[in-house]
Amino acid sequence: MASSITLTGAQRSALLTLQNVADLSDRTQNRLTTGKKVNSVVDNAVSFFQAKSLNDRASDFTERKDTIDQGISSITAALDALESIDSLLKQMKGVAQAAKTQTATERASSTTQFNELGNQISQLIEDASYQGLNLLNNTGAELDIAFSTRTASRLTVDGFDLNATSKTATGTRGLFTGVNTAIAAGAFGAADSFIGLSALTTTGIAADTAVSFNSFSDIGTNNTYLEVVDTIVTNLDSAISRVRSVSAELGTNVAILQTRVDFTSTYVNTLETGSDKLTLADLNEEGANLVALQTRQQLGIQSLSIAGQQQQAILALLQ
Repeated sequence: MASSITLTGAQRSALLTLQNVADLSDRTQNRLTTGKKVNSVVDNAVSFFQAKSLNDRASDFTERKDTIDQGISSITAALDALESIDSLLKQMKGVAQAAKTQTATERASSTTQFNELGNQISQLIEDASYQGLNLLNNTGAELDIAFSTRTASRLTVDGFDLNATSKTATGTRGLFTGVNTAIAAGAFGAADSFIGLSALTTTGIAADTAVSFNSFSDIGTNNTYLEVVDTIVTNLDSAISRVRSVSAELGTNVAILQTRVDFTSTYVNTLETGSDKLTLADLNEEGANLVALQTRQQLGIQSLSIAGQQQQAILALLQ
């Protein structure tokens, strides 16, 4: 049976003090190492769980911020395309206006240029996608961005079908929605996806204009049907206005998303700062504590040594 060692009251007191000082020293060194005064639920259960809740919410919003950033990129891709479409439409308008005073040969060349510009617009619309989402060629396209875990906190951006013809543009948000002339239609076998003169027929012109117009050459040497060209120019102006309207609508959505990005960044910073207030240690204070604990430890060792010397004095008397 092991026998216990008897210590004096002074020795036990000094030893207990040393043990407490060692525990406090370990805690202080851990705080200095991690920079936190609450590292686990044992340190402070209330502060630990409050800080965890704030950090979890900050993490959720950080993930949303990434989604919002991608949404901005999706809309920006569409806006870049619309800017180019606007430029091409202006070129088409210039070609049409120039055709009024051209020779028959020049008008034939202008027809080719006009149709090629229309084809490029159509192809550009089809290419304006970002990560598989194209907001310009399909009314079924939808950009849905959630700002938080709440269902109502979100923005939905509906797509357009700018390649839709004026004949089929009702409800499709097409480039030539609401115009009389079917500038956009199935030329060269590309049904409803080509903006060119070869689609311009009697059904697409104003009802009182009974002509078939497939080329600027149809103007004729006596400038017949110049009013048709004027109609084309008018409809191109309408298309340019339409492009700018779409740009304004999408631009407003970009502004909303950018505002949400800025708010999210600030909000996440607020949440993380609040969490830090609950858990971060004051390094100056902890450094001072460590110095004080080291001093107390040295004093405790000295006190224990003195208590031992008293027993040694008794032993000397017995000898």
